[in-house]
Amino acid sequence: MKLKSLANTLALAAAVVVVAGVAHARDQIRVVGSSTVYPFTTTVAEQVGKTGGIKTPVVESTGTGGGMKLFCAGVGVGHPDATNASRRMKKGEFEMCQKNGVKDIVEINIGFDGLTVAQSKQGTPIKLTLAQLLMAVAKEVPGPDGKLVANPNKNWSDIDKSLPNIKIEILGPPPTSGTRDSFHELLLEKGAEQIPALASLKKSDAKAFDRVWKTLREDGAYVEAGENDNVIVAKLEGNRNAFGVFGFSFLEENLAKLRGVPLDGVEPEFDNITNGKYAGARRMYVYIKKAHIGVIPGLEKFAAEYVSPQALGQDGYLGKKGLVTLPKAEADAVRNSIKDMKPMSVDPLT
Repeated sequence: MKLKSLANTLALAAAVVVVAGVAHARDQIRVVGSSTVYPFTTTVAEQVGKTGGIKTPVVESTGTGGGMKLFCAGVGVGHPDATNASRRMKKGEFEMCQKNGVKDIVEINIGFDGLTVAQSKQGTPIKLTLAQLLMAVAKEVPGPDGKLVANPNKNWSDIDKSLPNIKIEILGPPPTSGTRDSFHELLLEKGAEQIPALASLKKSDAKAFDRVWKTLREDGAYVEAGENDNVIVAKLEGNRNAFGVFGFSFLEENLAKLRGVPLDGVEPEFDNITNGKYAGARRMYVYIKKAHIGVIPGLEKFAAEYVSPQALGQDGYLGKKGLVTLPKAEADAVRNSIKDMKPMSVDPLT
């Protein structure tokens, strides 16, 4: 019995040493993920660094998809503690996390963003339908007979005579970005459904229909501009005929230089995003590893600050930063879930 007791004591001591070693190995929170969520998380990181008695967390912009790969790779100081996402975690990503030992994942819905198409205020104002947007960027589009052909549209006026006779040039996110996923799912899929020939294709061959709205042209009309949305903003300033795809917060920060393009007759504005009228409205998230709570100093303080009324409240500092905040009842529910640090389950994921 004494030997068994001694063995247990030694095992416990070893565990304490390991935990202490982990804590000393990295005493600063590391967050990766979405470029759209990046400015909000950076603001929270700076705030908790000033007031929380911990080092300011390190926040990296890797894109939503890239962030999920890093986050789900494992548990421990060699892996990020949290990841930003401009869409919800996918089922396959959740399963990848589970496979690699990232078992307990805490999900924070931080609010809304609106996926916008924007242009320089020096350019010709334009209004687009989602169908016209699809016809501008898809690699293949229906020809006069309804059959798919390589996209022949060079200028906006080739799509519709009422549109400006200027070259189609759209700067947007790469495939690793959650903004790219939202661009496809929120705008292009809906645009494809508005085109009779493609609506018929959806009924007869769903896989062929999906290829149309998921595959972008590669002839220069759509330009992958990287994960940094500020780069797109800068390029729009220099090219009055170009258009950019990025989150509402970046548009709102640059309203002196840029204007949002109405989609299906709805302006990309705060109220239209929260009430669901705007087609590009989307929720944004932060995911935290529960296993790192109590190991990486201050991670629970970071989570609490993120959902606090002073941050997520309707008059909070994240709203002033451009976040479209949650309705009060939803925000309260998020705060309660973070108090309990309840892990998400696979059930609601798609």
